[in-house]
Amino acid sequence: MFIGHMAVGLASKRVAPAASLGVLIAAPMALDLLWPVFLLAGWEQVRIDPGATAFSPLDFVSYPYSHSLTMTAAWGVLFGFVYWATTRYARGAFVVSISVISHWVLDALTHRPDMPLTITGSTKVGLGLWSSISGTLAVEFGLFTAGVWIYCKATRPRDGIGRYALWCFALLASVSYLSSAFGPPPPSADFLAKFAFGAWLFVVWAWWMDRHREVRP
Repeated sequence: MFIGHMAVGLASKRVAPAASLGVLIAAPMALDLLWPVFLLAGWEQVRIDPGATAFSPLDFVSYPYSHSLTMTAAWGVLFGFVYWATTRYARGAFVVSISVISHWVLDALTHRPDMPLTITGSTKVGLGLWSSISGTLAVEFGLFTAGVWIYCKATRPRDGIGRYALWCFALLASVSYLSSAFGPPPPSADFLAKFAFGAWLFVVWAWWMDRHREVRP
């Protein structure tokens, strides 16, 4: 899942209006922001396997440190605590923690049974939404549309940047998602890991555009 995670961050602005959208977007994407680091370090493995699922050519061989339920909970607590320690915004810290954990829940919905529960255990879960292309698109775009709508209801533009940067963000996210889904598979796991760092663009963009919007009274 990709834009579905962004939807959580966009919608979170309504619950934690004082938090930067950059942080709120980074939280539900946190596991995928950590994942390429662990791939390049050799701690986790992914294999390019066209046909692994109808929607994705990725075979997630091992990713216990970024995507196990145990570590997801730990990352959620850690990121929430760091946010609270630096801002003293308790509501924002709670939202950050829950948003990090939401990543595992949404991935468990879309992945085949490859989502580990613990770091060392063999039990893995996944409901396999990726076996249906139409189902995956409906769920992700449904969530993303709802997230954008909630963010629009929670904020209003301060200037032209605040008005148009949001729609450019939504367009770029949608195009990136569709390109990954229907474009050619990555040539190698190493290329995929390096390319995945591009997700930080959306975090920075969210931070920037949120500075040009304000919370509705």
